[in-house]
Amino acid sequence: MKKILLIEDEGALQKSLGDTFRGAGFEVLSALDGETGERLAKSEKPDLIILDLILPQKDGIEVFQALKDSPATKDIPVVVLTNLERIEHVEKVLEMGAKTYLVKSNYTLGEILEKIKQVLASQS
Repeated sequence: MKKILLIEDEGALQKSLGDTFRGAGFEVLSALDGETGERLAKSEKPDLIILDLILPQKDGIEVFQALKDSPATKDIPVVVLTNLERIEHVEKVLEMGAKTYLVKSNYTLGEILEKIKQVLASQS
């Protein structure tokens, strides 16, 4: 069973995404802030990380950089799921190695699930 770490500070969205992913057969780990997410990524070694950019304690860019700097987590694929649509955010995280950049309001839960499956399939 593939393990997904969801780093998202909106509780309702985190629950909806978690339920959707579990229903599709994934194990889901959740973090409501950047520090917890970074710690879980290092201890649990998920198969994929879904990362919001606007997070309490440590923002998504800082978390992403820390993950890329750590030998333990540098190869874990990261999908950015955020409300930020500015081109500089998109370019920055794609340059850092994000597998894809999704703007929350542009996708349904089902579409997000399909994108996640595509990313995981491309990693196999």
